[in-house]
Amino acid sequence: MSEASEQQVREILSGILDPHSGQDLVSAGVVRGIGISGDKVSVDIQLGYPAVSWQQELSGVVKKTLEADPAINSAAVGVSCRIGAHRVQEGLSPLTGIRNVIAVASGKGGVGKSTVAANLALALRAEGASVGILDADIYGPSQPRMFGLSGKPDTKDGNRIEPKINHGIQVMSIGFLIEEDTPMIWRGPMVTQALQQLLSDTNWVDLDYLIIDLPPGTGDIQLTLCQRVPVSGAVIVTTPQDIALLDARKALKMFEKVNVPVLGIIENMSTHVCSQCGHEEHVFGEGGGARMAEQYDVPLLGSLPLDIRIREQADNGTPTVAALPDSELASRYREIARNASARLALQARNKSIQFPKIVIQNT
Repeated sequence: MSEASEQQVREILSGILDPHSGQDLVSAGVVRGIGISGDKVSVDIQLGYPAVSWQQELSGVVKKTLEADPAINSAAVGVSCRIGAHRVQEGLSPLTGIRNVIAVASGKGGVGKSTVAANLALALRAEGASVGILDADIYGPSQPRMFGLSGKPDTKDGNRIEPKINHGIQVMSIGFLIEEDTPMIWRGPMVTQALQQLLSDTNWVDLDYLIIDLPPGTGDIQLTLCQRVPVSGAVIVTTPQDIALLDARKALKMFEKVNVPVLGIIENMSTHVCSQCGHEEHVFGEGGGARMAEQYDVPLLGSLPLDIRIREQADNGTPTVAALPDSELASRYREIARNASARLALQARNKSIQFPKIVIQNT
């Protein structure tokens, strides 16, 4: 009877690609244990990102691939997820109660950034993560309406404010502190200070990811925020048209300057499918996001269609991933969420919050 070896098993696993991270299972460091008893093999895989909807599929692929080897009669494969904290900009410390901050940015307005940010937060939660969202778009806060929330936030201790919660997402926005039709006539420094205060004075509870919906553009406000807020990674939202891509490139360059890794690009409104006849066309051009991703050597995390349901559901306070969880649209958002978080999982860990500080005292 033939017998498998650990080296042989590792070689097989190194041939299995994780489509979300772009790396094989061994290179990605997700193989946590291999057990061998004659021709029986057990493998323990621990992903560094949430992937509830994909774990079973991955387990099946690994099992089938292992059992295709003549030396392996049967394989037991366990797949789990554990989300760690990842490195932020030098000189900044992670925030209390938050493992990772992901900034969602666009070079210009009107590309659907806030809607993508809301659905990205919901998709990460649907995949098994604890998620919050900070609406940093001071001049046009839209997350309260998208999550169907209103009213002043509460405080339990008189110092920190409690995030509002809907659809399982912790939400904070300047929109909770002002009337919906009140204009914010603030200069840059006031905006930056207000956002930092919102971020640090909110009682975020045990978040794997905090999504920050940044204001559109690459001006002083965005740059200062990226320098002062401990961000683990950024996502760029664009449409395929040239004018949007031009500004999206500026956003990407801004993150490079402040040493924030760009996890990838999301191409929104990539196609339009007629609700009456089903005809699909590229209203804003074709392949722009893919070309930009290739030019700057960052992944295209996914493409989203121009669909009236996405707009209607966001306006009604229940974004698509919450409104139609089993739809093809929600599936696209969830795949984008897995792709973005898997790319973040490849980044170096933040050791400062991996281990508790131990203080020895004489008693």
